[in-house]
Amino acid sequence: MTTFAVSPPEEAYLDITGSEEKFPVRRIYCIGKNYVAHIIEMNADERDPPVIFMKPRDAIVRNGGEIPYPVFTTNFHYETELVVALKSGGYNIAEKDASDHIFGYAVGLDMTRRDHQAEALAKGLPWEVTKAFDKSAPMGPVTRVEDTGVMTSGHVKLKVNGETRQDADISLLIWKIDEIISKLSEQHELKAGDIIMTGTPAGVGAVVSGDVLECSVDGLEPMKVTIGAPAA
Repeated sequence: MTTFAVSPPEEAYLDITGSEEKFPVRRIYCIGKNYVAHIIEMNADERDPPVIFMKPRDAIVRNGGEIPYPVFTTNFHYETELVVALKSGGYNIAEKDASDHIFGYAVGLDMTRRDHQAEALAKGLPWEVTKAFDKSAPMGPVTRVEDTGVMTSGHVKLKVNGETRQDADISLLIWKIDEIISKLSEQHELKAGDIIMTGTPAGVGAVVSGDVLECSVDGLEPMKVTIGAPAA
């Protein structure tokens, strides 16, 4: 039996729709610049390949709820996305085999300190401070691929205080899900428990304390997030 010098961190997991089982989370991979309209609104070049970055697994907020307005920002943005959960992986996965590794799907939010992202981009700095902060990854429960089929289309939508801000279709992804899995596996050995946030469509924007975000992807459990008071 392993004895730890200090208390080990809590297990990171997602709920599974219609089941008492949990989906254990190993890593969270994120894909940026994956909808043309979002690239345009961010004044980027749509010919650039998507950006790959990561969030820590303890950034997950299961099934939404309240998240604090984070410290160290005055421009806090939402980005709603389709999340893909993997049941297996490997290196150099062929696109034709990629969907065989999918356990299921969920809706997620890639919360972003936009002011610090702009600074990082301008100076060529890493993105961690803008993306990988506490409670930056609210995610809904995972729906098994057996219940959804392999997802290639479906609306991704976000409302802020009842007003629709993001509304697109995952069929508009520049890099499709099979391509994302294949490309990620060229650089990382993907494994069971890995999560992939597939990118956000146009319509991103700032939120403030008290705002209510309603996120949905067709066929999946929706999620609601309330922006709380600033973190102490």
